[in-house]
Formats: sequence, structure tokens, C-alpha cells
Amino acid sequence: MKELVEKINAQIADFQANAAAQVEKGNKAAGTRARKAALELSKLLKEFRKVSVEEAKK
Repeated sequence: MKELVEKINAQIADFQANAAAQVEKGNKAAGTRARKAALELSKLLKEFRKVSVEEAKK
């Protein structure tokens, strides 16, 4: 679970950096990377929810 949280934090940092580059500098490629990071982040958050529920049942 700790590894999953670290992956989520890394994805959030990646998303924030790319989203900021798109907003501040108008970097279209950064926007694409931010959207990709957002999709991956949603997958990781769903996985976190699944693992968290399993841990709560123990």
C-alpha cells in the first residue's frame, strides 16, 4: 500500500508540473502529458480505493 501511495504522489507531481506548463506557458505538449497523467492517476486512485477497502475489512 505504501508503494501505491508513492506512485500516486509521483503522478500528482507529474500532473501538476505539466498542467502548470500548459496554463502558464501555453505548452500544448504539456497539456497532453497532463491529461495522460490524469488518466493514470484515476487508475491509481481506483486501485487505492480497492486496496484500502480490503485493508479495512481485516
